[in-house]
Amino acid sequence: MKRSRILYSLPAACLLVVLAAQADDAALLEETRTVAAAMPPKLMAVLSEEIAKGGVESAIAVCRDKAPQMASEASAKTGWNIRRVSLKNRNPKAVPDAWEAAMLAEFDALAAAGTSPATLERAAIVEEDGNRIYRYMKALPTQAMCLNCHGVDADIPPTVRAKIQSLYPDDKATGYTVGQVRGAITIKRPLP
Repeated sequence: MKRSRILYSLPAACLLVVLAAQADDAALLEETRTVAAAMPPKLMAVLSEEIAKGGVESAIAVCRDKAPQMASEASAKTGWNIRRVSLKNRNPKAVPDAWEAAMLAEFDALAAAGTSPATLERAAIVEEDGNRIYRYMKALPTQAMCLNCHGVDADIPPTVRAKIQSLYPDDKATGYTVGQVRGAITIKRPLP
């Protein structure tokens, strides 16, 4: 009789462990979403302000200098490693690693099939160098404002194109239209 009670209680104990793990995963995902959602609106506000003050050419410095600074500050504040990446990067530091490149390619395929880029996100626990790492990516859809520097070459003013070329001679980040996946916010941190 004692043996049968153990057999019946073992599945319940396993279920509790699974449910606890799912609750932890859900909490981790929500925390990460909150971190990821904070940066884009702040960046767009700074860009809008700079465009209003000094035009599109002066706003290039916001993406070049202020966006990485904002990501660095958010990383320090949250303990997460936060950055922006793109398959068609402008900044040489925005090159995706293998996991990020695979997620960006998946985002592009889903968007091409009709999924709204604003809804595209992925989270996973992966192993890197023997450590468990929580990874998250959220697609960044191209906004109308972005087309000033990331749109079709013919629509980018010559002075803006010249400044971009002087700062980023290997630029690949043009040819976008509103709504396309421009890149993604990528976040990761080691897990205990």
